[in-house]
Amino acid sequence: MLRVSKLTDYATVVMVAMAESPTELHAASQLAERTRLELPTVSKLLKQLAAAGLIESRRGVNGGYRLLRNATEISVLEIFEAMEGKLAMTDCVEHHGACNRETHCQVQSHWRRISAVIARAMADMSLADLKQTPPPPPPRGKPVPIKIALA
Repeated sequence: MLRVSKLTDYATVVMVAMAESPTELHAASQLAERTRLELPTVSKLLKQLAAAGLIESRRGVNGGYRLLRNATEISVLEIFEAMEGKLAMTDCVEHHGACNRETHCQVQSHWRRISAVIARAMADMSLADLKQTPPPPPPRGKPVPIKIALA
């Protein structure tokens, strides 16, 4: 199954919480309470997000964390890569020579293309997009035609 890790999912939750008040300094404990995540988990996420240059950390009594850029300028791909590294569907997409079948593989280029499409979709979605209420899901199943007779 293709899915992001729990930490990456939680990192997006924390980033959205920070984006709701972008100029405010957020204490790790406040973010943990607001997102209902454990404080050690939030602290770990904040450290990784700061190391990736997505947020800044200020020490001291009035310290905390805040976004380094506007939420419209931070992509979902950047958050993903801050937590998981470069997006690659297979080892050979990420590292040339990682597979001994590479020289005669017929699908490697297709995995590269699939990885690129997913990366582009994630790059096109911003943190600001994640803050918005999503549209309702499309109806499931086949549409059933209904005839209404007007009297």
